[in-house]
This record gives sequence, structure tokens and C-alpha cells, in this order.
Amino acid sequence: MSLVGPGDGRCSSRYTLPMPTEWSEHILISELQDEPQLTEELSAIYERVGSGPGGRATQHVVLNFSGVNYISSSHLAQLLRLRKKLVDGGRTLVICSMSDNVWSVMLLTGLDRVFRFAQDPMTALATLQLEGEPGT
Repeated sequence: MSLVGPGDGRCSSRYTLPMPTEWSEHILISELQDEPQLTEELSAIYERVGSGPGGRATQHVVLNFSGVNYISSSHLAQLLRLRKKLVDGGRTLVICSMSDNVWSVMLLTGLDRVFRFAQDPMTALATLQLEGEPGT
């Protein structure tokens, strides 16, 4: 959370979203945080990657979950929707740096067999680059 002074000397609290980073022309990486940012950030990423012709995904996505300690069913639905959009566009979603709490949800729901995971962001990026950034 950041404090923003509106110019009249008073400060109000406002959440600021971490901006996804263009790692390369074809890879987007985002560091996610717990609510309320998580829902908004996943929605923004979904809209951003669908900016190609016909709404098709234009970039691979790496989601860094190091700042996330809780994930709800609505977040899982957002992740599945994002994955579908990427796969339909010939792109890949890699999730990395999950806490034990979030990883246990993935295991219990069986989503550990649906998504691709990496230990950390650098491993995720290396995986995409070694695969030749499929779909580029």
C-alpha cells in the first residue's frame, strides 16, 4: 500500500498495483500480491494478453506468486480462464514461487496437473526461452 498526498497536505491510503513487466516482446511477467490486488491484477493481465488480432493472446505469461498467501475459488477460475486464452493463442502460462498454502490448494483441486509451475521467476523465464518461446 502506498500513501498518496492529494496536494492539500492530507494523505489518503490507496492500493497500487504492481505493473506487469515486458520481459521480452513475447513474455510478460507479473509479481502478484494478496487481495485486493490479486483479483484486479489477474483481470488486467487477462485483458492485456488478449490484445492481438481477434482477441488472441500475444504473449506468454509468468505469474510470480511469492506475495500471495491465500487463493480463492474465484482466483482459480481467473487462472483457468487466463490459461485457456493463452493456450488458444498458442501461448504458455507458467506459475512460480508459490507458498505452501497456495500450493496445497493446487494439489487438493488437481490443478497441479493442469498448470505449469517453476521454482522461481528466473527458472520460468529460462524454461520459456529454452523452448524457443513457442508460438512466436
